Amino acid sequence: MSDLRWKTAITKVEPNKILLRGYRLDELIGRISYGDAIYLALKGELPPGNEGKVIEAILVSVIDHGGSPPSTLAARTIASTGAELSAAVAGGILAISQYHGGAIEECMNVLSEGVAYQHETSAALEDAAEWVVKRYRDRGKRIHGFGHRLHTRDPRTARLFELAATWGVAGRFVAMARAIERALSERLQRPMPINADGAIAALLCELHFEPALADAFFMMARIPGLVAHIHEERSRQKPMRRIHPTDIEYDGPEERPWTGERVE
Repeated sequence: MSDLRWKTAITKVEPNKILLRGYRLDELIGRISYGDAIYLALKGELPPGNEGKVIEAILVSVIDHGGSPPSTLAARTIASTGAELSAAVAGGILAISQYHGGAIEECMNVLSEGVAYQHETSAALEDAAEWVVKRYRDRGKRIHGFGHRLHTRDPRTARLFELAATWGVAGRFVAMARAIERALSERLQRPMPINADGAIAALLCELHFEPALADAFFMMARIPGLVAHIHEERSRQKPMRRIHPTDIEYDGPEERPWTGERVE
């Protein structure tokens, strides 16, 4: 046996056969959703319930947020130089880190601390949330996942939590997020609503994903948006242009009502 031999438990590839966590990939095609496949790849088992639906809702919720986020600006700037699509996408992904997308992981840790404290001390939900807020404020640390530079009430949060409740996923972490929102708003004497990062953090905790995987969900979600911006940059703008981070005029379709069937 070679000293270079190593093992993987994710995918087995043989002539005319591909196994993902033991399941034939061709048998999964058309039978499971992309969210289910992500759960299978990361967890090693098919989701037992609506976890795949929750993952897909998360991916849709942060697919894009305009032209000003660092990842979008980085991708457009690289595309403007004439670089390949892969380079522009990679540049956008590399911009996702502690201060852009990283709030999900930070918030997952905060919510886990609060739930653990509540479990260990049998404290009431509101008391546990106040303990979390005081703990972070006393150390001069920001609690990520709450408040937003643009949205006074992030519309994505309400929808994610609505679906999570419908699909039977909303539990103690969603409850903790709501309690921290109340405690933090009271402490700071101004509204500190749960933003999309905080909502996603709560749902990933409910699905028992490790915080170390949080950035992965933001990256998976944002790639289609980055590709759209890169293609638009190439097809609509002059090469090597100076890209202003905020002076952006939207000229796409005006608001359109959703006329399809509601996802249940």
